[in-house]
Amino acid sequence: MIPYGRQDISEADVEAVVRALKSDFLTQGPMVPRFEEALAHKVSARHAIAVNSATSALHIAVSALGLGKGDLLWTSPITFVASANCARYVGADVDFVDIDPDTFNMSPQALAFKLEEAKAAGRLPKVIVPVHMGGQSAAMKEISDLVRPLGIRILEDASHAIGGEYEGLPVGAGLYSDVTVFSFHPVKIVTTAEGGVAVTNDEQLAQKMALLRSHGITRDPGQMTQSPDGPWYYQQIELGWNYRMTELQAALGFSQLDRLDQFVDRRNALADRYDDELTKLPLALPGRQAQTRSSFHLYIIRLLNPASDQHRLVFQRLRDEGIGVNIHYIPVHLQPYYRDLGFDVGDFPVAEEYYSRAISIPLYHSLDDVEQSKVISAVASAVCDE
Repeated sequence: MIPYGRQDISEADVEAVVRALKSDFLTQGPMVPRFEEALAHKVSARHAIAVNSATSALHIAVSALGLGKGDLLWTSPITFVASANCARYVGADVDFVDIDPDTFNMSPQALAFKLEEAKAAGRLPKVIVPVHMGGQSAAMKEISDLVRPLGIRILEDASHAIGGEYEGLPVGAGLYSDVTVFSFHPVKIVTTAEGGVAVTNDEQLAQKMALLRSHGITRDPGQMTQSPDGPWYYQQIELGWNYRMTELQAALGFSQLDRLDQFVDRRNALADRYDDELTKLPLALPGRQAQTRSSFHLYIIRLLNPASDQHRLVFQRLRDEGIGVNIHYIPVHLQPYYRDLGFDVGDFPVAEEYYSRAISIPLYHSLDDVEQSKVISAVASAVCDE
């Protein structure tokens, strides 16, 4: 089976993890700050707070932004559920903004329309979470221009997009947002086995997120409510969580960062070949925006006007032929948990139309030319025969 994605682990990565394993620290040592500093530099951000998953990063980010009970968060319906769940963790409500049919990202036009409705109803979101679907940045300047004058905070879910660019800057530079989150799950661009990070240019947000990832506990006398009893002293000044990244994870991530540009270049070359070879087929291919460079976590094809059941048949045919395709994603608002909150079929028609046609085909750094040829041949047969 050729998977839709997989990690790429070098001997240097293995050696880095072994060194960490043999060091004095397995957690709360020097490797995590070293990784954070290197990553912040790579994405042109001032601060990075590494955690055990991107979901945890989203949670501490919305908490630091002050989202809570009675507040509202908007995100895209085409994303992993964590982009919405982070609001529910802090007692906030969730709503969605439909997607652009070419990029699969939040549509600025749909956002503008929804904001006018929200202003009229007197209930604007406190936080908006644009998702960089598949590795291509959302239209962040347009989104920022719409929401920042209204006092709405912006959290970029860039779980797919480390190594990508927007307007010539790295995704994560934070020109149009308050916080950006990346994922280091094994199928992402670089991996820490499991892990995530929140980056920001705001020192106060960085301090708050660092506090929240480790139980809300500080050893900094400047943050305490009284003078320390002694050098052993600590205080819990917030209700936080244990979301810390281990030294082993950070060592792997630090090593992987050396190859980030190589990974993204190879993914773009593979995507270019898919564009060239698949353009002859009755498919819609991923739209590319001039102001972006995608990191191409995913390459998503869409069937054109599929007949009844064709989507499922093409998907199953490819799986049967050893092509590990997947669907990214089932619209979040159609999940039973969110339908119980009042969402229903028809609420976000562009996202639902996308879901009925989309298939993610294999794309990862070590996918070789022979394997990619097999994928292209199998896609051509399945699309034309079913």
